[in-house]
Amino acid sequence: MIKKQECVAMLLAGGQGSRLKLLTEKTAKPAVTFGGKYRIIDFPLSNCVNSGIETVGVLTQYQPLALNEYIGNGRPWDLDRAWGGVMVLPPYQASKHSDWYKGTANAIYQNLNFIRRYDPEYVLVLSGDHIYKMDYRAMLSAHKKNNAEHVLNDADCTIAVINVPKEETSRFGIMSTYHNEMIYKFEEKPKSTDSTKASMGVYIFSTAKLIKYLEEDEANPESENDFGKNVIPAMLKNGERMFAYPFEGYWKDVGTLDSLWEANMDLLGENPKLDLRDLRWRISSRNNADPPHFAGDGAKITNSMVTEGCEIYGTVENSVLGSDVRIEKGAVVRDSVIFGNVTVGAGSAVDYSIVDSDTVIGSGCRVGVRKDASRGITLVGGGLNVPDGCVIPDKTNADEAAVKELAAATV
Repeated sequence: MIKKQECVAMLLAGGQGSRLKLLTEKTAKPAVTFGGKYRIIDFPLSNCVNSGIETVGVLTQYQPLALNEYIGNGRPWDLDRAWGGVMVLPPYQASKHSDWYKGTANAIYQNLNFIRRYDPEYVLVLSGDHIYKMDYRAMLSAHKKNNAEHVLNDADCTIAVINVPKEETSRFGIMSTYHNEMIYKFEEKPKSTDSTKASMGVYIFSTAKLIKYLEEDEANPESENDFGKNVIPAMLKNGERMFAYPFEGYWKDVGTLDSLWEANMDLLGENPKLDLRDLRWRISSRNNADPPHFAGDGAKITNSMVTEGCEIYGTVENSVLGSDVRIEKGAVVRDSVIFGNVTVGAGSAVDYSIVDSDTVIGSGCRVGVRKDASRGITLVGGGLNVPDGCVIPDKTNADEAAVKELAAATV
């Protein structure tokens, strides 16, 4: 017997994340490392648990292996439940059809049976590639008791929004609302608009209305099967009761190298923009505990996050280090994000860079340039051996072939 749930979460985690380049060649974007010991997907999963939502379907597609292994049975997030818990939902072959997920709406449509088995009144739809801490209970309460004058019924859809600078509105779906937050216009990535309320990709639907519009969308051969492009505009056109839910906390779309780097830097300082040390809203992760990090004689660490298992003999400034990173004597790491199990050899300098896991940077190397003189972030791929003395210029995407070419030019 399946236990009925008031609200079920559906977490969209199948995106390719091509703008993250080498970081997502072999793994889905939600499985990319963040903050030394976390993965991006830790944030929506932890938000669900902290919000009392105990049934989460994770919809995977692109390069799912690392993500599936990471989620496992859901124990790190307290989602290894007898009733509900977390379940990975890849595309599958059904009796009438088999297909990859064609869009965000189609992904949910293909898993309506998962939703129906829990008979929820509400469905929370989330993106798996944003960094934020949010209490979904408050949003659900607003959905059930919206601020519409003289109206006591539930909303049909509530969309979390955050105010963005006017010049950035073209990157988002933008909502225009009345004074009571009822949505009267939705624009997908407009060239110009009067509103600055950007969709966060967090939706709460009343289940019956969600199923109705997903079925209608699936039956439309011209649809792109996307929430932002198709489902939300269709609901608005038909006069459904749709409300914005303003959010004022930290939120970052980490879909680019620049935004991923910025979000990591937001963890630093005495009063960080995003505080992961706040135990009132814990972000959990599947992180095997390593020994405490070690700083040798002459080591210098300034305004940085250093994860367990690291050995520091050189200098680390304004950077985030994953687990088991080794910085040798005379090496300097500045303004950089270093993923797990990376070695930076003696006398090397790494500036304004992101270095993927399991890479060895030899002695006397130069990776990137100082941030104030750089044209852009340098990216070094995972599992590489960068030869001694190699110079990797700024704004380079250094995979194995590029490293070989750069090493040959250095000789």
